[in-house]
Amino acid sequence: MSFVDVWQRLEWDDIRLSIYSKTAADVERALRKPKRDLEDFKALISPAAEPYLEQIAQQSAALTRKRFGHTMSFYVPLYLSNLCANACTYCGFSMENRIKRRTLNVAEIERECAAIKAMHFDNILLVTGEHERKVGMDYFRQALPAIKAQFNYLAMEVQPMDQAEYAELKTLGLDAVMVYQETYHAATYAEHHLRGNKMDFHYRLETPDRLARAGIDKIGIGALIGLDEWRTDCFFVAAHLDYLERTYWQTRYSISFPRLRPCEGGLQPKSIMTDSQLVQLICAYRLLNPEVELSLSTRESAHFRDNVLPLGITSMSAGSKTQPGGYADDEPELEQFAISDERSAAQVAESVKRHGFEVVWKDWHRAYSG
Repeated sequence: MSFVDVWQRLEWDDIRLSIYSKTAADVERALRKPKRDLEDFKALISPAAEPYLEQIAQQSAALTRKRFGHTMSFYVPLYLSNLCANACTYCGFSMENRIKRRTLNVAEIERECAAIKAMHFDNILLVTGEHERKVGMDYFRQALPAIKAQFNYLAMEVQPMDQAEYAELKTLGLDAVMVYQETYHAATYAEHHLRGNKMDFHYRLETPDRLARAGIDKIGIGALIGLDEWRTDCFFVAAHLDYLERTYWQTRYSISFPRLRPCEGGLQPKSIMTDSQLVQLICAYRLLNPEVELSLSTRESAHFRDNVLPLGITSMSAGSKTQPGGYADDEPELEQFAISDERSAAQVAESVKRHGFEVVWKDWHRAYSG
């Protein structure tokens, strides 16, 4: 049993029609309920819910403050390599793009860690392209212990792996893994993944199952907003979260909201999501699940991130560089995608404080895992 079994019973077109057939009465019913289910979530992300955005946002803010207080966790991505063995239409690291390739060695990793520590971060997200041979387990066996020695919480966003490999990485200090399905529509997925192991839709879809069985503390899921009709894709994310929480209740979960950003290759979004619709989606996830962590990256503008702060988000990146070596040696031609919020970590932290929130640079210590 895995989420693939659940996914096979979910009909994309039926779900899309169900979402778009929701009425104002369905939205009002969902807003009155103390606990929402997936049908309520459909109503909350539907076009019928757009006139109710203020009520949805108010309820979302109240639920978030009740569970998470006035805190905002900060993390930063550390790009270790832009090597990739996949051809993906939407990614600057795609093997077909003619960009400079770089993989950090241990000395270069140390320089990046020093630059990141100077910005006060203690929650690190390691990112690579997906190249199992050159940036696989042998590389991670060297890199993770060196990085974990300096930071307490270590997450990864790399190629999907087997359960045994995740279990080994946990012994090396891995705490969390972000693995985004990109899109839950199999035909659309095939259109955008043209070469490499990432073509295997089902293996990727089962990755959170393998992570949970390996005992990873936190799993991040999401869809790349813009590859297909966003409401339907984001419903599948909610269904995936529902399955995971019921099946692996010991594990923590987070959801991210990556909208397509400019990159080498220049893919245009198939489905446009406005800023107000992204607010609607964020708040709908919070009303569905008061416990899940909701994360917003520097893909979004400074103005948007500042204004959505109180409504449901619990963690955000700051001062991000999306290329290997970006903190010690800024080389924009190596980046995965163009960020939108270009403020420094200190500037973002100051803005968060002005909005009445406490910045949490460190909320976990490795001793807690003992």
